[in-house]
Amino acid sequence: MADVASLLAEFQKGIEGKDTGLGATVKFDFEGAGCIFLDGKSNPNTVSDEDKDADCTLSMSLETFEQMRSGEVDGTSAFMQGKLKVSGDMSIAMKLQSVMDALA
Repeated sequence: MADVASLLAEFQKGIEGKDTGLGATVKFDFEGAGCIFLDGKSNPNTVSDEDKDADCTLSMSLETFEQMRSGEVDGTSAFMQGKLKVSGDMSIAMKLQSVMDALA
């Protein structure tokens, strides 16, 4: 399973310097293991490991993130099972498929 540092490198490679079209900030909070902050308001987008307020925060384990990324579990199922928590603007969470696609 990946750790936050390797995921950060993947996010930076797949997203940084591009425009995801999000127009918002998103924080992936990996439940004590660290976080990844995506600034989709800046153009080009930036990615960091800063723990700061975001328009939408997704909290989950690294295992759940990996399952979602691999397609083993979809975001709706993870949310309904309590494995994924969303705070802030839920409509932003619904737009994150482009981010996940950039990591593939």
